[in-house]
Amino acid sequence: MAAGQFWPELEEMFLKIAIFTDTFHPDINGVARTLNQFTNYLDDHNICYKVFAPISPIDDYVSDQIRHFKSYPFFLYPECRLAFPNIFKMKAELQNFSPDIIHVATPFNIGMCGVYLSRKLNIPLVGSYHTDFNYYLKFYHLTFLSSILWKYMKWFHKPFEKLFVPSHETLTQLNRHGFRNLEIWPGGVDCQLFHPFYDKNKARDRHGITKKYLLTYVGRVAPEKDVNTLLAIAKKLPSHINEQIQWCVVGDGPLKEELQKNAPSNMMFTGFLTGEALAELYAASDLFVFPSPTETFGNVVIEALASGTPVIGANSGGVKNIVKPGVTGYLCEPGNVEEFIKRIILLLEQNELRTQLGIEGRSYALTQDWDQIFTRLLSQYSDLVEEPAKKKYA
Repeated sequence: MAAGQFWPELEEMFLKIAIFTDTFHPDINGVARTLNQFTNYLDDHNICYKVFAPISPIDDYVSDQIRHFKSYPFFLYPECRLAFPNIFKMKAELQNFSPDIIHVATPFNIGMCGVYLSRKLNIPLVGSYHTDFNYYLKFYHLTFLSSILWKYMKWFHKPFEKLFVPSHETLTQLNRHGFRNLEIWPGGVDCQLFHPFYDKNKARDRHGITKKYLLTYVGRVAPEKDVNTLLAIAKKLPSHINEQIQWCVVGDGPLKEELQKNAPSNMMFTGFLTGEALAELYAASDLFVFPSPTETFGNVVIEALASGTPVIGANSGGVKNIVKPGVTGYLCEPGNVEEFIKRIILLLEQNELRTQLGIEGRSYALTQDWDQIFTRLLSQYSDLVEEPAKKKYA
């Protein structure tokens, strides 16, 4: 039988997906949020899946599709947790589920189990690369571990038949380090949640914002996000500009207490916000300022753009694949406080330009639809699952 004659049967193949990850909803980070969007998509399309993930201290999320394991935070990235599952029970559960493909999202214990079981049970294996841990080393004074980390990451990802990366920047970086089978899997954004049409006064009133301009940062308050540059920007803006600005820092992390202690009087801290509370604040903001140089994608950046808020970000990582300078915002040299200040002043003084950048940002975000992104991912899954059958009947 020719491959073409067998193709209709292959098209009807019903995928069952096993996801192995060391962070998942309700954790608040890019990996967990992306996977939560993905599983929501799978639910909406009645596609069978099972997630193997650690349980976090804030976890109250119960689902038949999720198998949780006790865990402990990883020191470089506490939102990723180290779990120590019983591999024999995990294997039995995976065999009972009988997936067509395994997707590993993180390079820690749970991810390692996924790699091991894919080999043991002869299940096609794919992965996704979400976090630039090598760049993190710089901010934790651990750069001497760089060569060891790269060797481990290359070894860990070597068995993957596809490794999905969130940006061209990350793909180029991994190619340079000898990774194989790379494929772009960009992040998307929920443009029905994040949009410019919220009542801006409502968000301002809720947070007691009375200044003319609202400048916002959203993300982990941690060294790798270069929040010290954010603090320096806020302190060094000219006084006649600064007195018109309210800074809002959304998020939590190890540097929050220190940042609060050293912050100027016009910088407020909200802690974590999600859902409409976060979306309203994006929409109420005049600028989104994001100095982090370590993003492989930049979920918060595209959320800001979807909300009609121009972005001034670091010219590094995945952010520079999202922000188009002079069109949706501006990119600055990482850590260059004066360049960030220059761009902030430019956009605060030119209302029409700021408005136009917000309109263009929203237009770009509307093209980054999650459904299209996940549909393409499933198509690539299917190609891998179907390939052995097509060879068999060729």
